[in-house]
Amino acid sequence: MQKVYGSATAALDGLLFDGMTIAAGGFGLCGIPENLILAIRESGVKDLTVASNNCGVDDFGLGILLRSRQIKKMISSYVGENAEFMRQYLSGELELEFNPQGTLAERMRAGGCGIPGFYTKTGVGTVIAENKEHKDFDGETYILERAIVTDIAIVKGWKADDTGNLVFRKTARNFNPPAAMCGRVCVAEVEEIVPRGSLDPDNIHLPGIYVHRLIEDRHEKRIEQRTVRSA
Repeated sequence: MQKVYGSATAALDGLLFDGMTIAAGGFGLCGIPENLILAIRESGVKDLTVASNNCGVDDFGLGILLRSRQIKKMISSYVGENAEFMRQYLSGELELEFNPQGTLAERMRAGGCGIPGFYTKTGVGTVIAENKEHKDFDGETYILERAIVTDIAIVKGWKADDTGNLVFRKTARNFNPPAAMCGRVCVAEVEEIVPRGSLDPDNIHLPGIYVHRLIEDRHEKRIEQRTVRSA
C-alpha cells in the first residue's frame, strides 16, 4: 500500500467533506500538523467538528480555520491564547465541548483501541459531569466518558519510514499518538521520511498500522510565548 504523497493537498484528496469530524494532534503550537491544517483551509470544507487540546493562536495552527469560519464545534481542553476562539465561544457562534486534558487524551486513545467508553473520577461534581451517567465503584463516584472516533486524524511527526512508522521529537509527541489512533483515516506530516528499516523498532512511537497517508514537508515551528530576560 502506497502511503507517501507529494503534498498535503494530495494526501487529503477524497477525504474532506462538509460536517466531518477531525482529530488534530498538537499542544498549543507544539507538534501541530500545520501544512495539513493549511490545506484544509484552502479546501473550503466547512461545519467541521475538531477534537484537539486547543485551537492554536489567532493567525496560526487551527486558529486559521476559526478565522475562516470553517469550524462549527471544538472538543477541547483549553481556550486561552486565541482571542478569536474566546470571542466566538462567548458570542455563541462556536460550540465547545470542554474536556479535562487527560480525559480528552483517553477518549481519543479509547476510540483507537475499540473501547466505546470508560469511567473516570475527573469532573465529578462539576459542569463536566452534567448529563453524563454516574456510577459508584468501591464507594467512589465516577462518570462515563464516551470514546472519540473521527472521520480523519491529522498529526505531525518528526521522522517516518514509507510504511508510516512514526517517531516524534520530545514534547511534540503530546496528543499526536492518541489523535492518530482515533481517526478512521490518519494523515501524518513529518520532517523527514527515512529508508525502511532504518528506524529502531524499540524507538517507534506510533506503529505504521495507524497511519494511512504520509507527507514530508517543511515546518515553521512558531514559539507560542517567547519570553526573554531584559539586559
